Amino acid sequence: AECEKESGSLLWIFVMVGNIVRGMGETPIVPLGISYLEDFAKTENSPFYLACLHTATIIGPFLGSLLASFCAELFVDVGSVDAGDVTIIATDARWVGAWWLGILICASLNLLAAIPFWFLPKSLVKEGETNEPEETCKKRVVLLQENEKKEAEQTINTEQWIIHLIKHHTNWLHYFVPDFIPFLKALFRNPVYMLFICITVLQFSAFNGMISFMPKYLEQQFGKSASDAIFLIGVYNLPVICVGYFFGGLFMKKFKINIYQAAHIAFWVSLLEYLLYFAAYWTVCDTSPVAGLTVSYE
Repeated sequence: AECEKESGSLLWIFVMVGNIVRGMGETPIVPLGISYLEDFAKTENSPFYLACLHTATIIGPFLGSLLASFCAELFVDVGSVDAGDVTIIATDARWVGAWWLGILICASLNLLAAIPFWFLPKSLVKEGETNEPEETCKKRVVLLQENEKKEAEQTINTEQWIIHLIKHHTNWLHYFVPDFIPFLKALFRNPVYMLFICITVLQFSAFNGMISFMPKYLEQQFGKSASDAIFLIGVYNLPVICVGYFFGGLFMKKFKINIYQAAHIAFWVSLLEYLLYFAAYWTVCDTSPVAGLTVSYE
């Protein structure tokens, strides 16, 4: 009778809101962090710094997979249930790991990692340059103030245009299409942008499929626990990606590769990566016997 009762807990709301806040905090790091490096680093050093940044973004998931492997070995009610009272093992289908423990640890680490960002200055002297003369600084301040004034006027004009559009129920397509279509054509004609789109599709198709399905494949075909499967995925994949990011940055710095060359190299390497993943089709194991499907119930 107790098992038939539906759970009325609303704790899932805290997990959802926590993930939303985390996403809001993590999202600006990539676009703003890359812009920060590009603005204040030498042109020849920028690829190396970006490689270090992307390497750090892979080290995090690698350590996270190790943490997830550790938490998956602990029963979900760790701390409130005696380990001796748990009669099932980690390879049992009914086993649920302490998933919530990883969330608490990562939340604490994210909070600590956010503290240094509060002390980053808004502006730095570009790497390799000296401080600018006082007159140059004053001219730059004046230009910035003029740009801010123009942006404010443009914002006001845009708001007035939107209010006018709403009041008079004007057909918005009349204003939207003439500007949108040429802009869309310009994007499709940009070779670097289109190559980047192709690279992203190839990488997500190859990597995300492995991340999504390989742990379950290891559990079903090789009898691994969820903890062991997560550990193997992290150990065998993420460190190699870190090495690729790091040496890719060194390669670009050494040979002074421009953005067009980098886009072409990234596309062909990603295509080769995607084709190499097809080798997984040869790692086929015998189908496990399933009562009623591959073998009879008798």
